[in-house]
Amino acid sequence: MDRIIEAVDRSSTVPVSVQLRGALEFGIASGDLPSGARLPSVRSLATRLRISPVTVSTVYAALQEVGNIEGRVGSGTFVKSMSLSANAGRLRELDVKIAELVELSRECGINPSELATRVSMMSRQTHVNMRLLILGNFVEATEAYARALRPHLAAGDQLSIATMDDLASIDPQQVDLVISPRSLLEPAKAHFTDTPITGVTLIPDEATRVALASLSTDARVVGYSYFDTFVTMMKAGIRRFGPHITELQIAVRGAADVEAAIAAADVLVYATGADYLLETLRPDQQAFEYRHTPDIHAVRKELLPTIEAYRTKILKKRRGNVENFRKQLV
Repeated sequence: MDRIIEAVDRSSTVPVSVQLRGALEFGIASGDLPSGARLPSVRSLATRLRISPVTVSTVYAALQEVGNIEGRVGSGTFVKSMSLSANAGRLRELDVKIAELVELSRECGINPSELATRVSMMSRQTHVNMRLLILGNFVEATEAYARALRPHLAAGDQLSIATMDDLASIDPQQVDLVISPRSLLEPAKAHFTDTPITGVTLIPDEATRVALASLSTDARVVGYSYFDTFVTMMKAGIRRFGPHITELQIAVRGAADVEAAIAAADVLVYATGADYLLETLRPDQQAFEYRHTPDIHAVRKELLPTIEAYRTKILKKRRGNVENFRKQLV
């Protein structure tokens, strides 16, 4: 939390409220603030940042509205899990039902091996291929997200990509589940009003992490953000994977001091979509793209169980439709 708070720069041209929301979204999206983590109280965070509690309260409300955090009466504010995986209570319920099934199979003269075969056959008969859509801001980066996710999906599941500019042309009825970076949840939910959406945790990819770790301690580093909402996310990320960097400035597209900041830099770390800046650099200046990738640990822990949970929901809905149809025939 300290690194996230330090990323908020009161002298920046970007409003503090935008920076704070971006910093918190970075912490949640990168796993620095894991699911279930308790956030500082409104008054405590306002005091540390020396800003109005109203500003913090507004940011918390916005993050809660899109599903990033949740308030628990009498307990505080916590990072909300995007996973629909079964909780401990549901698992205990499953164990009870399995025990009942085993007992019933014995009464029917079916041994455990044959029961396992029957369960396996039933699973294959009821499999549903999921139509998944992953969102991003830029085509190339979103395609990279998809390449990282596909090896972890079930055979037969379809994963397509779309950028925010494509949303108007996408039929929500053709998508079973939308996968979105947490920073894009709000506009995604505005379009996919009846389609389930889940967040995916992103971290800087391996090439970005290696590049940051390899920078000289005394290098003058400028991070260039394409969106003002990404300012604090980039700054916090660079601080996380390049803690040895002593001179770091974040410039945002359109700000008055951008050209001067880039000209004075030894190293330019630019956000995806800003590769046009490479043409303006001198031969002695180093540059590399700050690119994200899905956190595979979070994919296995949260995203895959969520996909399976929605697969089960679709199966239950189909079975219900079939049963209703049979009743109508009778």
